[in-house]
Amino acid sequence: MFFRQYQLACLSLFSYVVGEDTTGRAVVVDPQRDITAYLDDARSNGLTIERIIETHFHADFLSGHLELAEATGAATSFGSAAEAEFPFERLAHGQRLVLGDVTLEVRHTPGHTPESISVVVWEHAHDPEPWGVLTGDTLFVGDVGRPDLLTSLGWTADELARRLYRSLHDQLLTLPDETRVFPAHGAGSACGRAMSDAVSSTIGEQRRLNYALRPMSEDAFVEVVIQGQSVAPAYFAFTADSNRRVHDLLDDAEAPARLQADDLERHQRDGAIVIDGRSPEAFASGHVRSSVNIGLDGRFAEYAGDVARAGQAIVLVTDEGRETEAKVRLARIGFDRVQGAIVEVERLLAERPDLAERATRLAAADLAAWRDGEPALQIVDVRGPDEQESGVIPGAGRMPLARLLEQHRELDPGASTVVYCAGGYRSSIAASLLRSLGFTRVADLQGGFDAWATAGLPVETEAPGLRPGRGP
Repeated sequence: MFFRQYQLACLSLFSYVVGEDTTGRAVVVDPQRDITAYLDDARSNGLTIERIIETHFHADFLSGHLELAEATGAATSFGSAAEAEFPFERLAHGQRLVLGDVTLEVRHTPGHTPESISVVVWEHAHDPEPWGVLTGDTLFVGDVGRPDLLTSLGWTADELARRLYRSLHDQLLTLPDETRVFPAHGAGSACGRAMSDAVSSTIGEQRRLNYALRPMSEDAFVEVVIQGQSVAPAYFAFTADSNRRVHDLLDDAEAPARLQADDLERHQRDGAIVIDGRSPEAFASGHVRSSVNIGLDGRFAEYAGDVARAGQAIVLVTDEGRETEAKVRLARIGFDRVQGAIVEVERLLAERPDLAERATRLAAADLAAWRDGEPALQIVDVRGPDEQESGVIPGAGRMPLARLLEQHRELDPGASTVVYCAGGYRSSIAASLLRSLGFTRVADLQGGFDAWATAGLPVETEAPGLRPGRGP
């Protein structure tokens, strides 16, 4: 058997190639959109990719099934409950896919989505027990798939949670304890809330350690898995829908066009968002006016999906040599309208100082002094609700980054505003977004809440209500 796991850390994504060495037949499961690694590995190992299996319609990334089908001629397969506008093969519950001696068994495991499936892997067709199972977003290491992402499509979280309970207990926990578990996501993904850093596990280990698999009634399970979920990134609905549709194919080697100042101004007039992928420190020292800072060294695509609108034109600012990386990472969530890139922004701003501005970043002590001296100061916590449970800066309003684009009107754009997150990465995104939306006096807290708490400054643990001038 040929088995390889691919890890895309910036989206906490796992995908897989499963094949048979003797026959050369292989399948790819849950591929990311840039497919070069799958093609290269298949070629170097004498494999022919004959099928693409999607465990469900993903919300957090745009799949590469269209790109792989075009490149290889492989058939695309989903569970039998799937509906899409492109041709695909429906896989029945219990259906076996034979690659040679290696055999795959499809199990319908709805719950995270109605069409979710898992794929049981048999190293030898006549083995008494399976080798492993690819669980998609049904079962993670330490967690299970959240059931609350499809409420806008007519499914309630309660309905899907009940289906998830039955899928776990009737289809996955009936596998032998030694069965290896390979999920579609790991720690950091918004598709669950308590995923482990481990890249794989076993059914037995999850039976013992996974909070959602402890002995409990179906009603108790529903309550456990619905409560406490993070705010879903704003782009999820768009990407889940895009995965059902035909769209342009990605060339992951094609660099974006190089832009000059006149190009930049024209695209901005036409409504493009400028996304600056440099570090928060470099961005603060000088950047294009109204640009939004999302550092490429963080979860770039995910946060871009929070602050750019689906289908919006995008101009990139990056360090030299990283512009193609930025384009591809945006394409992984379906944000394809990259108009081009500026890779020498310091030179451009030196030649056109009228396009430049700086950002203010405050140390914790400076914010404490400003807060004491200006009672009307608007402080906004852009962390997730789970992070805020440990405390917030006194008087801060709570507005997670994923909601800021839609809820910023609840803030006063003319008031002095300070935003903060845990460590300073998301606050630079939030502060620059607010400036791009017309807020005139915005700073962010360098080092975030961690720096504030470490300095021994006061922390508020009770959730405040609405306060005049302080946001939600």
